[in-house]
Amino acid sequence: MTYASAAAIAAPMSWGDRNWQRILSSRRVQAGIALTVPVMLIALVGPLATPHSPTAFVEPAFSGSSKAAPFGTDVLGRDVLSRFLAGGRDLLALSAAATIWGVGLGALLGCWLAYVRGWLDAIVMRFADVLLAFPAIVLSLMFVSILGPQQWLIIVAVGVSHLPRTLRVIRGAAMSVVERDFIRYGEAIGLRRVKMVILEILPNVTGALMVEVGIRFTFSIGLVASLDFLGVGVQPPAPDWGLMINENRIGLGIQPWGVVLPLIAIATICIGSNLIADGIARVVGGIEDTRS
Repeated sequence: MTYASAAAIAAPMSWGDRNWQRILSSRRVQAGIALTVPVMLIALVGPLATPHSPTAFVEPAFSGSSKAAPFGTDVLGRDVLSRFLAGGRDLLALSAAATIWGVGLGALLGCWLAYVRGWLDAIVMRFADVLLAFPAIVLSLMFVSILGPQQWLIIVAVGVSHLPRTLRVIRGAAMSVVERDFIRYGEAIGLRRVKMVILEILPNVTGALMVEVGIRFTFSIGLVASLDFLGVGVQPPAPDWGLMINENRIGLGIQPWGVVLPLIAIATICIGSNLIADGIARVVGGIEDTRS
């Protein structure tokens, strides 16, 4: 699912209990929750349940399953299970932070541009087109390679890659909202533009915004994990799922768990969050029968 599909959800709707019931009744959303929640619990609670310190040397490198290390050891002889349990929290935290600021700013800016139009709209949208010409991984690598692998910079870089895409989607959804009568009424009674955008326009693009959050969160996880894999994200010896894949790939044929466990976790949460976003898109767009 791409941002184009989210752009189709332009019809404003009121978000009451009935709408949430329809979303939670969606088979796709239910499947997505079933996949996503266990991985998130592992990432959040896992650091408290590690059998060993994630940086402690337990047995020789690439040892097989044993009592001390149920999933064997990694390239340096550290417990794979301990590093796996401790390695998801930073990945999800960085991905969530990048999604929140990138999508949040993009949504506000998209609503504002849809409302004011004019030369400002034209300039910002052309700048967004320039950013869209760069693949997200290239844009992020450019930021991080210049200033160094710092967590705040990863959040900024990944968020910037989301900004133009979210901007286009929410601006498209808001275009139909700004033409409605209640906007004209707000202007007639003298509501300020900032209040109009935040209180009137933004709540009426909630459907598109929810879909966009799900899509961008999925991309954030993949992008942050890719940066970690390339060595410009979380740095050793810190435990991290993307870093684990990079460190242990040379021993994949001997001891696969150091690669397989984090790979399964990343794939599962990406598929799950994408199913949730797709389910919301179908429910909001009125094209899914939630009884099926």
